[in-house]
Amino acid sequence: MLSVGVYVMTREKGAAMVATLGKNSEFVEVNINNKDSLEAALSDVDLVVHAAGPFQQSQKCTVLEAAIETQTAYLDVCDDTNYAFRAKSFKGRAVDANIPAITTGGVYPGVSNVMAAELVRAARSESKTEPERLRFSYYTAGSGGAGPTILATSFLLLGEEVVAYNKGQKIKLKPFTGMLNVDFGKGIGKRDVYLLNLPEVRSAHEVLEVPTVSARFGTAPFFWNWGMEAMTNLLPAEFLRDRSKVQQLVEWFDPLVRAVDGIAGERVSMRVDLECTNERSTLALFSHRRLSVAVGNATAAFAVAILEGSTQPGVWFPEEPEGIAVEAREELLKRAAEGAIAFVMNK
Repeated sequence: MLSVGVYVMTREKGAAMVATLGKNSEFVEVNINNKDSLEAALSDVDLVVHAAGPFQQSQKCTVLEAAIETQTAYLDVCDDTNYAFRAKSFKGRAVDANIPAITTGGVYPGVSNVMAAELVRAARSESKTEPERLRFSYYTAGSGGAGPTILATSFLLLGEEVVAYNKGQKIKLKPFTGMLNVDFGKGIGKRDVYLLNLPEVRSAHEVLEVPTVSARFGTAPFFWNWGMEAMTNLLPAEFLRDRSKVQQLVEWFDPLVRAVDGIAGERVSMRVDLECTNERSTLALFSHRRLSVAVGNATAAFAVAILEGSTQPGVWFPEEPEGIAVEAREELLKRAAEGAIAFVMNK
């Protein structure tokens, strides 16, 4: 019988998940930093999905290590550059253990990486042109219904220098600067987005070999963007990199954010733009009314792809063909886009 472990943050969330999934599920409490505890929980499990963020400032990949030790397939929804590339360093051990593993396999990063990979593949194979610039643009209304987790992630990212690439050169920029007004199309409209340090920038630059890559994010109502910009300017980076201090900030802001979420909703949109050498520009667009549903669909799409054998042994990013086979990308995107209000590729 197929057995899948999903790691969440609290007993309450675990109990709610079990109630939703029914009698074939159970909740097991583990210490996510204790490898022995994790290995015991992963015995006889086919796949573990690590969703216990925030991943920023985490120093170990304990769940991945436990997955390798127990020969359990692995997927995480990491959105932190350091964590993602630390996970990649376990590739050799995963190959030796013959287990497939994908890091950054959520909605963004995750589905957005696969969208970018398909744009690049189409440009090279169908249009015989070479990609020059890749731009990721993301929008989420309020906290997207994710509450404290996305708050903590956003605050921690404000403490990180933005790594981007310009004509092959790595550049470092101040977080939440470089604002662009991006049209996310029907149901979302034009939104301001700002530079953030996200792992798909480096992975897309290295894997897809695009010389210029950046990623931006924006939220609504507009004053949340102003607030994040102010935090970047007023608070020391050391403060914003301290998980305990950020957790205090989250506790202060959470009631207000939840109140505004009731008005703002939780729409999410991703736009990926590719510019090529012959002045050909293409885009991919994904929009959904609910971030929580979109993330669930995206993560499930990656999980199913791994279980269907689309992922080779090792640790991979979504855009790597060893992570999601090229011939499996279309089906993954179809599954992830279920219920979307807009999904466009290669426009």
